[in-house]
Amino acid sequence: MQLSATPYEERLTAPRSWWFISFLVGLAMALVLLPFGTLPLLGGLVGGTAATAVMASSYGSVRIRVVGGSLIAGEAKIPVTALGEAEVLDQEEARAWRTYKADTRAFLLLRAYIPTALRVMVTDHEDPTPYLYLSTREPERLAEALKAAREAMA
Repeated sequence: MQLSATPYEERLTAPRSWWFISFLVGLAMALVLLPFGTLPLLGGLVGGTAATAVMASSYGSVRIRVVGGSLIAGEAKIPVTALGEAEVLDQEEARAWRTYKADTRAFLLLRAYIPTALRVMVTDHEDPTPYLYLSTREPERLAEALKAAREAMA
């Protein structure tokens, strides 16, 4: 088994505005603790900001990788031999596939703050999942990496 010819890795990081919101939550915590004094105020600011930042970071730590003949998307690991054609979705098509066109059996690695996506058909007949919907900032590059990995496995 060969490694994929075009390795691909992407981290779906949270948008910058979420970090500002983390600070605002810390500020709100500080205001709640203001009547108790300066030290609780500072603790609320630091603690609230840190807790919210950890949540934003953990939500944004999902990775999509194509390595070793497999697509690894979050917790899912799928061999590229079980995948069919990939369809690059622009902003409008991505919105359609994550709303009214969506199949409840599909695997969705969805991040609504990422406007583009890739839809990859699953060709394994034993798998009830019809397709994978992957939010990605670089759908063309991911599609090329999947195609190169399939060709390398053949």
